[in-house]
Amino acid sequence: MPRGDLIELELTEIVYGGNAFGRYDGKAVFVPYSLPGERVEVRLVDDRKRYAVGEVVRVLTPSPERVTPPCEYFGPGKCGGCQWQHIDYPAQLVYKEKIVRDQLARFAGLRDAVIYPTIPSPDPWAYRSHATLHVTGDGRLGYVATDGRSILPIDNCTIIRPELLELLRSLSPEDIAGARRVRLQAGSASDDLLLVATDTSDPQDEQTSPPSPDVRPTEDERVVTAENANVSYTVYGRTFQVTGGSFFQVNLPQATTLVELMLRRLDLKGDERVLDLYAGVGLFAAFLAAEVRQVTAIENSPLAARDAQVNLAPFGNVLYVNDTVENALPKLSGRFHAAVIDPPRSGMGPRALAALLEHRPGRIVYVSCDPSSLARDVKALLDAGYTFVDAQPVDMFPQTYHVETVALLELVS
Repeated sequence: MPRGDLIELELTEIVYGGNAFGRYDGKAVFVPYSLPGERVEVRLVDDRKRYAVGEVVRVLTPSPERVTPPCEYFGPGKCGGCQWQHIDYPAQLVYKEKIVRDQLARFAGLRDAVIYPTIPSPDPWAYRSHATLHVTGDGRLGYVATDGRSILPIDNCTIIRPELLELLRSLSPEDIAGARRVRLQAGSASDDLLLVATDTSDPQDEQTSPPSPDVRPTEDERVVTAENANVSYTVYGRTFQVTGGSFFQVNLPQATTLVELMLRRLDLKGDERVLDLYAGVGLFAAFLAAEVRQVTAIENSPLAARDAQVNLAPFGNVLYVNDTVENALPKLSGRFHAAVIDPPRSGMGPRALAALLEHRPGRIVYVSCDPSSLARDVKALLDAGYTFVDAQPVDMFPQTYHVETVALLELVS
């Protein structure tokens, strides 16, 4: 199938990554901005040995789940931040459950796993409390485009909170002079705002990538304009200080959902010793500390560690270790009854998993923003003697294919 060819295609499934796909002459063809059940005219843009990629030229038979996207920057060749604005929100939730189910079946062999319907976001729009934008050569702010390289200047975004949109529109080129990347953050209070900029000298900024649901901070970021150097987030009745640039869950109501799910699945009795891995600013550790005998929290980021000192100060039963999981775990002794794991998109990795398995906690709650790395790590835990109990998808990132999942595993005695 030469590139540029036009074909008609019946789309049958949706896959992780956000594309629908169908088969043409036996080959899988992946098509963004489309839906299962649609018949589309497609132009081939890439043809590999095992699959092809196409772009929609015309939707011949639209799905009843197709809606009109409200954002002028959504679509092929435009902003790469959202992939699913063309899908009715209830259908997005169904597709996210399916994606979690498919990934666990494919990579962990769990073909009959208990996976619950996706918990919807209270607001599928204007939910993001922080956003990362890039600076163009003429001083405008934008998101990475769908080509993964160029920057699309914007002056509107339908998925960030109104306070952030107002801050974005108020910025002039002078406000962000010398910056290559800008992160806007809003606390729980509407007037709790700050802006963090990364200098052009930062070598990490040479790597331009599409927006990620869990952008992690770097040490060389600087606050260039803010009332304060941090914001405050209130989750489940508890307030957390978060320094500009430090990681925190982007959807605050759903952060509360994660805490509730974590506590419910651990079923704590009060005398446990619990691990909190990739602990960040202490979100889970703070709620665990009120319920157990001791919490050992491990986090590599110095920014998060500084915030955690404040957030966890009321608790005398938290040991916070500022180190990598793979380095810190082998130095710990004693039995841990449970572990909470909230890694970045890449998951734990072999060394961290091996270090965890040396301790063999009886119950593991794994909070994941990437179902493929979750499934990979779950497979390693199954091979080590754990049993998979269930998974609860949570829609932390509406209008995108990204999905948060809270999974429970127990050690087979």
